[in-house]
Amino acid sequence: MTQYGFYFDSSRCNGCKTCELACKDYNDLGKDILMRKVIDFEGGTWTQNADGSWTTDTFGYTVSAGCNHCDNPACVQNCPTGAMVKDAETGLVSSNPEVCIGCGTCVQSCPYEVPKLDTENSLCVKCDGCKDRVLAGERPMCVDSCPLRALDFGDIEELRQQYGDVADIAPLPDSSLTGPNLVVKLTEAAKDPKDGFIANPLEIA
Repeated sequence: MTQYGFYFDSSRCNGCKTCELACKDYNDLGKDILMRKVIDFEGGTWTQNADGSWTTDTFGYTVSAGCNHCDNPACVQNCPTGAMVKDAETGLVSSNPEVCIGCGTCVQSCPYEVPKLDTENSLCVKCDGCKDRVLAGERPMCVDSCPLRALDFGDIEELRQQYGDVADIAPLPDSSLTGPNLVVKLTEAAKDPKDGFIANPLEIA
């Protein structure tokens, strides 16, 4: 078995959302469904000094987030019908529309908030890693569309050998929860983000 995963370089990402839109177009998603989302994470304050000057510890960066095809996917573990499946050959997690009843349990279970409820069709949908493209020797659409090459995809062990083994970046949940197959290169601001907040919640809901 090959376990596929993603690499994200936060020092390259400028938040253009090309990955998000390419995924949306390729998968013909409805206007309210995102399988990959670009999060704006910001924080810090300005402080006035005694001499009237100002100092700041403000920061901001973007995170391109999608399904991490986890080792212990909460969506698979909690799906009551078995519609969520982790492929034995690729490690990619997908939803079977023939079995899904649209109950939304996977939506509530995933700490990364990846599965989405397609209310029009009463189904839960999620990224499958562009499995058809991968089996044809190509990379997922989000990876190939990134103009700044902030994303990569492949055998997770090879990605870790090439890029390291960091899998955590704020505001994503702690990697210990599900064992995401994700490698992250942290931009300077992401190495010590202190208190921050998601600045674009309406865009990624």
